[in-house]
Amino acid sequence: MTARTPAARPSPLPAFLLGWGVGALLFLVVRTVGLALLEGPCTGRTTLALLMPLVLGPGGLALTATNWGRPRRVALGLGLVVASFLPALAGGVRDLGVLRATGCAGGYVVVAPAGQGSVAEVTLRPGETLNLTARVGGYTPQTHPGPFALSAASTNPNVVPTLPGRRQAPAGEAVPLALRVTPDAPRNSYTVTVQGTQRRDGQTFTAVGTLTVNVSR
Repeated sequence: MTARTPAARPSPLPAFLLGWGVGALLFLVVRTVGLALLEGPCTGRTTLALLMPLVLGPGGLALTATNWGRPRRVALGLGLVVASFLPALAGGVRDLGVLRATGCAGGYVVVAPAGQGSVAEVTLRPGETLNLTARVGGYTPQTHPGPFALSAASTNPNVVPTLPGRRQAPAGEAVPLALRVTPDAPRNSYTVTVQGTQRRDGQTFTAVGTLTVNVSR
């Protein structure tokens, strides 16, 4: 009696490639249609950049999980998951980078010691003064020409931020920022907020930065 040779199982690769191809095509179609429908350089573009990675990734995982005993459908779902990373997520990250470079993603204020990198937290003793710099980031002089009006405030009068020099500066240009702790300041942590505001063409553009000031004795 001759033993029967088991039939070879079909390769899941075609189904995987099909899933990836469908995901990539959906990304291109949605992105093309979205860019054609959106008005202005900013409105709705963050949502468009994140839409397809958030749809393809969970959708592919759900298809894979609900069809675990069916290799072809599992491969199809995995193809969708891969498409959610490449090209969908890679394209979305690129689009978000363009939005930030043009100021659409909002601005921020970088607080730093002179000639050094940004800091998020500093420690001072009562009566001490620290000299820093502040500059508006997230915008560029090309996309947002003109100065930003700068202001600084503290959550407590024991920490006094001042802008001893200019209170206006274009994006990317540093201005002096001084922090003074009063001699009777109790040991605690305080928050200093630095804000830059520009009003142009009927619109207001804002950049905000925060700094934690720890007072120690």
